[in-house]
Amino acid sequence: MRMIGIIFIIVGALALGYQGFTYMAPEQFEDISSLRATAERERTVWLPPVAGGVAVAGGLVLLVTGGKRY
Repeated sequence: MRMIGIIFIIVGALALGYQGFTYMAPEQFEDISSLRATAERERTVWLPPVAGGVAVAGGLVLLVTGGKRY
C-alpha cells in the first residue's frame, strides 16, 4: 500500500503542477466531391486542481496507514 500511496502523491503533484495536457488528433474532412483532406488538431484535456489535491491527500493517507505491521 505504501507504493500505491507514493504513486498517488506523485500523480497528484503532477496534476496540480501541469493542470492538463495537450495532444494532436487527426481529423478528416470530406468535401462534396470525392476529395478527402486530413488535418491535425490540437486537443487539450484539463485536469481540475481538486483532483490533484484529492490524489495527494489519498496518497498521504495510504502512506501513513498502509505500513507493514508485524
